[in-house]
Amino acid sequence: MGLGSVFLSEVLGTGVLLLLGAGVVANVLLAKSKGFDGGWLLINFGWGLGVFAGVYVAYKSGAHLNPAVTVGILTSGAAEYAPGVPVGFGSTVVYFAGELIGAFLGAVLAWLAYKPHFDETPDEGLKLAVFSTGPAIRSYTWNLVCEVIGTFVLVFVILAFGKTPTQIGPLAAALLVVGIGASLGGPTGYAINPARDLGPRIAHALLPLSYKGTDGEAIGKKDSDWGYSWVPVVGPIVGGAIAGVVASLVF
Repeated sequence: MGLGSVFLSEVLGTGVLLLLGAGVVANVLLAKSKGFDGGWLLINFGWGLGVFAGVYVAYKSGAHLNPAVTVGILTSGAAEYAPGVPVGFGSTVVYFAGELIGAFLGAVLAWLAYKPHFDETPDEGLKLAVFSTGPAIRSYTWNLVCEVIGTFVLVFVILAFGKTPTQIGPLAAALLVVGIGASLGGPTGYAINPARDLGPRIAHALLPLSYKGTDGEAIGKKDSDWGYSWVPVVGPIVGGAIAGVVASLVF
């Protein structure tokens, strides 16, 4: 398969993932949505089903949808990222680019779908939460540890799926993401995917999201929380890399 096809596949798959994932968060958090206050498990299942759909869409490229997965495959010593796609510098960059751009576009589409509800929501923190993750207790060291652990579980188990076919395909990855969110998602919101967090955070910074009062004046200040943004990038990369190394030793 050509790298152009890999790029398009990852853009489309990651875009679907983020459209549905950011969409479920918007449904739960934004004012006047029919799913308002639907709870953490609704968010967990929404993200899991987003993975389910995204994996099917990106089947041609192996459906990484996540730079941490790409890194995990790389450090596992695999010869190919997908059938006909050799592991190499160029292919790695193409996967990263497709994942990041797809995540950005998916977040923009989620914003378009919920535009009136963004306009009705005065809390800038809730709007940022639709796009990117944030810690429940801000402690960069422990937030990083949580992201490393959560991503290790994600990538290690995905690599195990490849060695132990279960015949349930993308559903396995979807249920894994639901499980990680339900059990390990509380401290940081379980980014477990650098593109999933960074691409939408860039979208948040660029989109017109300021809440306006009845007089038309902006209320509140939009803050994309760039001070925290390195945690959901570095943590998943480290966790994915460790998972690949360990998988190469035990599988």
